[in-house]
Amino acid sequence: MTGLRFFAALSVFIFHAMLPNSPIPPYRPVNFFGDPDVAYNAAWLVGKCGFVGVSFFFILSGFVLTWSWKPGASGRQFIRRRIVKIYPNHIVIWLAAMILFAAAITPWKSWLPNLLLIHAWFPQNYINAGVNTPAWTLSCELLFYVIFPFIIPLVLRIPAKYLWYGATAMVVGIGLIVLLTAFVLPDSEKSELTPIPVLQLWFGYLFPPSRLFEFFLGVFVARLVMEGRWIRLPVWGALVGCLVGYAVAMNAPFYVGFSLATAVPLALLIGAAAQSDIESRSRFLSSRVAVRLGEVSFAFYLSQGVALFYVRRLMGEVAFSTPVAVGMIVLMLAFNIFIGWLLFTFVESPAMRRFARPRKPAEEVEGTVARES
Repeated sequence: MTGLRFFAALSVFIFHAMLPNSPIPPYRPVNFFGDPDVAYNAAWLVGKCGFVGVSFFFILSGFVLTWSWKPGASGRQFIRRRIVKIYPNHIVIWLAAMILFAAAITPWKSWLPNLLLIHAWFPQNYINAGVNTPAWTLSCELLFYVIFPFIIPLVLRIPAKYLWYGATAMVVGIGLIVLLTAFVLPDSEKSELTPIPVLQLWFGYLFPPSRLFEFFLGVFVARLVMEGRWIRLPVWGALVGCLVGYAVAMNAPFYVGFSLATAVPLALLIGAAAQSDIESRSRFLSSRVAVRLGEVSFAFYLSQGVALFYVRRLMGEVAFSTPVAVGMIVLMLAFNIFIGWLLFTFVESPAMRRFARPRKPAEEVEGTVARES
C-alpha cells in the first residue's frame, strides 16, 4: 500500500507541471512547452490527474488508519502522532515559501490560517491557495484525524453484512456534494485556476467536510477487506476501472471530475491492492524502491509548491521545444523527489522518532531497565 502512494503524488506532480496558470503570482504558465498546441493538449490530457491523486490520498487515509487502528487505543495519542506526521514538514515548507516569495505578497489573513492548517475552510482563493498551495489538503487531513478516533469505534460495531451498504452510502454522499455544488451554491466570481466560480471550487473541492465521504469510503473498504468480504478483483482490473473513470471525468461536467467519477474505481484499486498484498502477489509495489518512494511521497507532494511552482517562476516566461520541455519536466521531477527525500530523512523521520509518542518518565525508564537487567 505504501508503494501506491508515490504514484498518487506523481499524478499530482504531472498535473501541476502542465498548468497553464501558476497558483502563485504572477500566475504565469507552469507548462514548459513552447508549442501552444502541445501545451494545450498536454494540459488537457492530464487535467484530472491532480483530482485523482488527491481523491486517492483521502480514500487511502481512511483505509490505512482503519487498518492500523487498535481497539481501545488512545484518541489523544492517535491525534498527537498524526499531527507530528504532518506539521514538521508543513512548517519547514511554509517557512521556505514565506522566505522565498510569499512574505512579500501575502497578508496575515492568508499566511496565518495557512500556518495553522485551517485555510481550506475559507472560500477566498487568496487564503485557501496562499503561501504553499498544495498544503490545502492538510486542512482536510487534519479534520479526518481529529474526528477519526471518535467515529471509528462506531464503524467497527457495524455488522459485516451491512458494510457494503455503508460504502455505497459514502458514494451517494459524494454525489450529493456534486449536486449541492452545481445547483445550490450561489454564483460568484470566476476562479483564476478553473472554469468554475470560486465558491463552487471551494465547496466542491477544497472544503474539508466535503471530502469526508471519500475518507470514510476508505474506512469501509478497509473493514470489508478485514472481514474477508472483499470482491475478487485483480489489480489490473481495478486499474482499467480507473482509466474508465478518468475518461468519464474528462468528458463530464467539471464538478463530477473532482471525485465522483473516480472515487469508486480508486476504492476498488485500494481494496484490490490490499488483498493482493495480503496474498503476497504485489511484488512490484512491495519492492524496496517502490516502498521508499512511497515513504517520501508526502514530502514530495507537499514540496511541489516550492520545488516546482517557485523554481518555474524564477525561470520567467521562457518555454522550450517539446523534447527539451520533456527533459525539463524530468529534471524538475528528480529535483522535487530529492527535496522530498531531504524532508523525509531530516525532518519527518526524526520528528516521528522524537515526538510521535510521549516520553516515559525517568523513573519508569529506570524501572524498565532494571527489570530487563
